[in-house]
Amino acid sequence: MAKKDKNEKTVDKDIMADEQNAPVTEENKEDQGLSAEDQLKEELAKEKDKFLRLFAEFENYKKRTAKERIELFKTAGQDVVSAMLPVLDDFDRALTEIQKQESGEDMTETGTRNELLTGVELISNKFREALKSKGLTEIETAKGDLFDAELHEAITQIPAPAEELKGKIIDVVEKGYRLGDKIIRYPKVVVGK
Repeated sequence: MAKKDKNEKTVDKDIMADEQNAPVTEENKEDQGLSAEDQLKEELAKEKDKFLRLFAEFENYKKRTAKERIELFKTAGQDVVSAMLPVLDDFDRALTEIQKQESGEDMTETGTRNELLTGVELISNKFREALKSKGLTEIETAKGDLFDAELHEAITQIPAPAEELKGKIIDVVEKGYRLGDKIIRYPKVVVGK
């Protein structure tokens, strides 16, 4: 008889465990003290919360991808524009050399030199305008400007020729450029110490 009681107790425990793990039904809801309407309101609130979170996450995703796209468009041509900067420097050097030669030559070849200078200037201006239309701007740096480590790259320091030039730019070795708001090449300068 003791065995029979033990078996009945085990069966009773199994039934109780099954009832606790059983899915919630209308009868179970009423047993738990919640009406069907309250249960539906609770489920609706959970679903609304889930929907709002999902919607907010999607909105954040859209904003993030839109921002990334704008950045990509702004800097998409950065590699190409950066590769063109040495050509721009070469135009500046060519113009400077043609002007030097023009001032030192006699009058017989002046017409040819003027035409050469005009042609190179036209090509240079057209090239600059094409790069400008893509968002390239020159960083204005002149002799005598105050050196700013955030904006300039000092390649060397030399003794200042005058006291007022200490800590200021003495020479601009290479021009700097921005593409949009981003600096793609810092101006290389010589600073007085």
